[in-house]
Amino acid sequence: MEPPYGGDTGVTAPEILLALVSGGLIGVVLGLVGGGGSILAVPLLVYVVGVGSTHAAIGTAAVAVTANALAGLIAHARAGRVKWHCATAFAFAGVVGAAIGAEIGKAFDGKRLLMLFGLLMVGIGLSMLRKRRREEDPDVRLSRSTARVLLPRLVPMGAGVGFAAGFFGIGGGFLIVPALIAATAMPFTYAVGTSLVVIVALGLTTSVSYALSGFVDWPLTMLLVAGGAGGAVIGIVLGRHLSTRKALLERIFAVLVIGVGIYVALGAA
Repeated sequence: MEPPYGGDTGVTAPEILLALVSGGLIGVVLGLVGGGGSILAVPLLVYVVGVGSTHAAIGTAAVAVTANALAGLIAHARAGRVKWHCATAFAFAGVVGAAIGAEIGKAFDGKRLLMLFGLLMVGIGLSMLRKRRREEDPDVRLSRSTARVLLPRLVPMGAGVGFAAGFFGIGGGFLIVPALIAATAMPFTYAVGTSLVVIVALGLTTSVSYALSGFVDWPLTMLLVAGGAGGAVIGIVLGRHLSTRKALLERIFAVLVIGVGIYVALGAA
């Protein structure tokens, strides 16, 4: 395991620009498709910004993505695109999984963790390219009458996604959105808004774990959050204008995830 991050907190001008741009890209993706910004955050920090510690990149990304997801959640909640009861059940199970995953992830060698992260990206990207055939249910809600059907789906999926989020230090939106759709058949737009509740909960769990171990670069985190706030606004606006082309956007993003995953896995091998 790498030692707690205690590098130079001075950030150079090029690093400031690269961090702001990286944060903006993460924010755009979160605002546009509700997830996936976090899966790009670690590669951006390692290969673009130049963070030398994989664990520091994971911890820093977790804090920044959590803050950006919270900003996006407010906008989606105001628009009524959040299924709060489903989100609560999924998040509760996810937090337990994330706490366990974060502790195990910190014990892994940095390069090995990065290689596994790259392979996960490839797998998720390929799964995103698969067509969804299930009929949507925009009125789905978790209640006493539906709990018998929905809870056995939401709880194990939440725990599994939470473990992956904690282990790899990611928000997990790219996992949460399809998991919510699979568990409840809610439409994509609702899954996007609902996923942000879970991203915030899982991100907080992972962030606290890594911060207590000294794996967060706070000046860099603030830059990512600043860039992400602007990016999230742009992403949400773009999402409204491109709402009829969500399927195309998902495919493009899936290909991007696969490409970055291959690069990360080969680079860490």
